[in-house]
Amino acid sequence: MSTLTIRLPDETANRLKALAKSRGLSTNKLIEQMSAHALAAWDTENHFRALAATGNVQRALDVLDRLDAEIGSGNH
Repeated sequence: MSTLTIRLPDETANRLKALAKSRGLSTNKLIEQMSAHALAAWDTENHFRALAATGNVQRALDVLDRLDAEIGSGNH
């Protein structure tokens, strides 16, 4: 596990603390969850770009179909 120090405007930090509290989380856990979501989106985008670069349109559409199905089922 790594420790990361970030600088945020006071208002942003206060809003993040309030959001974490409203969800019953520590601020650290909230940032951890938000980071995981951002990285998953980035990984998906990179995967899609790699498929698109191969010119295989059907494989790219299959990825989007699976993503739609996952989001629709609430498993995101």
